[in-house]
Amino acid sequence: MGLDEDALDYHSRDPPGKIEIATTKPTNTQRDLSLAYSPGVAAPCEEIAANSEDAFTYTAKGNLVAVVSDGSAVLGLGDIGPEASKPVMEGKGVLFKRFADIDVFDIELDADDADTMVETVKTMEPTFGGINLEDIAAPACFEVEQRLSDAMDIPVFHDDQHGTAIISGAALINAADLAGKDLADLDIVFSGAGASAIATARFYVSLGARKENITMCDSSGIITDARTRSEDLNRFKEEFARDVPDGDLADAMAGADVFVGLSVGGIVDQSMIQSMASDPIVFAMANPDPEITYEDAKAARDDTVIMATGRSDYPNQVNNVLGFPFLFRGALDVRATEINEEMKVAAAEALATLARQDVPDAVVKAYGDTPMQYGPDYIIPKPLDQRVLFEVTPAVARAAVESGAARKEIDLDAYPERLEARLGKSREMMRVVLNKAKSDPKRVVLAEGHDEKMIRAAYQLVDQGIAEPVLLGDADRIEATRRRFGLEFDPVVVDPETADVEAYADRLYELRQRKGVTRREADELVRNGNYLGSVMVEMGDADAMLTGLTHHYPSALRPPLQVIGTAEDANYAAGVYMLTFKNRVIFCADTTVNQDPTAEILTEVTRHTADLARRFNVSPRAAMLSYSNFGSVDNPGTRKPRRAVERLRDDSRVDFPVDGEMQADTAVVEDILNGTYEFSELEDPANVLVFPNLEAGNIGYKLLQRLGGAEAIGPMLVGMDKPVHVLQRGDEVKDIVNLAGVAVVDAQQE
Repeated sequence: MGLDEDALDYHSRDPPGKIEIATTKPTNTQRDLSLAYSPGVAAPCEEIAANSEDAFTYTAKGNLVAVVSDGSAVLGLGDIGPEASKPVMEGKGVLFKRFADIDVFDIELDADDADTMVETVKTMEPTFGGINLEDIAAPACFEVEQRLSDAMDIPVFHDDQHGTAIISGAALINAADLAGKDLADLDIVFSGAGASAIATARFYVSLGARKENITMCDSSGIITDARTRSEDLNRFKEEFARDVPDGDLADAMAGADVFVGLSVGGIVDQSMIQSMASDPIVFAMANPDPEITYEDAKAARDDTVIMATGRSDYPNQVNNVLGFPFLFRGALDVRATEINEEMKVAAAEALATLARQDVPDAVVKAYGDTPMQYGPDYIIPKPLDQRVLFEVTPAVARAAVESGAARKEIDLDAYPERLEARLGKSREMMRVVLNKAKSDPKRVVLAEGHDEKMIRAAYQLVDQGIAEPVLLGDADRIEATRRRFGLEFDPVVVDPETADVEAYADRLYELRQRKGVTRREADELVRNGNYLGSVMVEMGDADAMLTGLTHHYPSALRPPLQVIGTAEDANYAAGVYMLTFKNRVIFCADTTVNQDPTAEILTEVTRHTADLARRFNVSPRAAMLSYSNFGSVDNPGTRKPRRAVERLRDDSRVDFPVDGEMQADTAVVEDILNGTYEFSELEDPANVLVFPNLEAGNIGYKLLQRLGGAEAIGPMLVGMDKPVHVLQRGDEVKDIVNLAGVAVVDAQQE
């Protein structure tokens, strides 16, 4: 099927459309319903009647935006009317929710004029925290937005005007930087004089461009002072009329630094690009066909052409989804009265700054593994880059506070952490550990230091103040990779082939001489990053170690086990995954090390996993899993976890609840645990699940991750004498950074 057929099938599939209403509170019992509606709902109603601001406390208003349209100017479709525009407005709601966790009601109005639309929307103010105007034809859109902004005490934002302005503004900041030109000196030409073009031109002035350097063209040519006297131009076009000779778009582009296309496809040819100034900036943003194709613009000149379009199949897509969700998120969270110019500028500048940072692996994979690095083909972040939420939104919120638009005080320093939690429980949990790590960074050896992921992770660890990384590997190769990715830091590198590792070979020989290792073999082994890193940690020249990115797990684990060994109170190491769901966290052990653990091993694994949970500020409640519930089956397999529970209860060091053996659903479902088995030592569902063997543990955590929608962090190695963590082959940079943070916190406790 083609795209149209696929889209029709997508939208018509049961249930029709793309959005639904979901409840956020339990509705399982009669009491739940009496709280949600009658008679309990009367209490919040009375509070709001006494103080209307309490609507933000007791209802969803503070996270609810209206997407409002009359369908008079739907992108690429024109005036199709309100009902036909509904799929677009539902889609807008999907983007609000997906990127910023904002709820939306889409409202399509059969309004014949601006007066009707303004009066209708004004009456909705008690319902919403903000209004997003969409696909309203110019010039009425200007009047509707302005009148509503003046009349309403909540943010009103016309995305068609300001969205493109903000995103292309971020691109302009970076394009000018790469071209070595100042915004104030740019000669800018616009093709198109509609709502988006006028708003974008105004915004460029806010960023630092000069109005007298902006030439705007419509279908009749350059908008000049002479035309304002001879034609009936609307006042919005007149705002950018210039005292220059009449001419067409080609005349305007001659010698220009920047072309901004917000008109129709195919109206710019290569000769027009060739007539522009050196290293021209070309934003051809007509959709679906740009004013000039990416290929033609790039091929028109020998110098650098910095090109952006509105299309996803070319570099530098100017996509409004990089703007409106995060503007509203910041505005709602500080309860702003408006989205003002300061907030828009803050958003553009934050986007421009983000584009200069290292791009996460997950983003690169989402776009077909195409390399992304700040430069002519990467001047704005990608829409699927989750960092936009907690980079742009705090900038918007801060600007709202500093400009006086905010009505609610929030801790702006802690705000990014709140936003990260919206992206998933795992981010919230990792932030706890990373903050602890930053309080006292430790020296972490990255055994496979030549790998580009390790180098990029090292940069982030330094940049964020999480750890002091030591890269083991070829120094020249590491330096070349650092330069290739434009990573501005001076990493600590130990090259096993050239560094003086004699003392480490001596120590390795001392430790392993009665384990079959000769002195010559010790000399050879310390040239291996896993052995060298292990000895460095064992001798105290480093505090922790990470390895495993390019090795099979057993081979990566073997050197640290041989050199560092387990802790004094441990005979066994174990692998733990932290699984995060929307509203709960579970630690699963053992998932990577012990194939068929005894009761003694299960006891140790449970104790060390509970300690790990506490590092994430989680109070452990442990369940020993089996296919039996509290003796319902009696055989050697079920007796093993039962004996482990007895050993744990006899251990004076164990100060957390533990019970078992029990089935997995008994451990995690409160109704089963406290209903059927009210005698259980666990008053609440378990958050530490100890599996009876490696096979069950590995299968269990992967099923929870893949079918249960959990995010997994790990594997985290527990029971070692010094902090060591073994990555999974193919882990991303964020996984390395996360485990390094865990290792630092481990080292802090040493």
